[in-house]
Amino acid sequence: MTRPSRLDDPEYASFAWKRYWRLMRWMFLVTVLLTILVLGSFWWNNGMVSIHFFIATAGAITASIMLTAALMGLVFLSSGSGHDEAIEDLFEEEADR
Repeated sequence: MTRPSRLDDPEYASFAWKRYWRLMRWMFLVTVLLTILVLGSFWWNNGMVSIHFFIATAGAITASIMLTAALMGLVFLSSGSGHDEAIEDLFEEEADR
């Protein structure tokens, strides 16, 4: 029998998801600032190499940081809400041996 999760409560789930999306907005702001800083540094050191280089670099930086933030945010959401403890561990008794 699975245990109830705090995310099953609509009020708490709303609070938890709002907190997650607030984290994502902050990470997007940090990502934009970091991308501008890195692209400015590339331009300062090398001049205008190619517009395709700058577009690809901006896309790679943004995609990697935002994907990392999204996945880590979901880990924190799951752990912080008690959702991880709500599963039924079929191998729990095996681990005790």
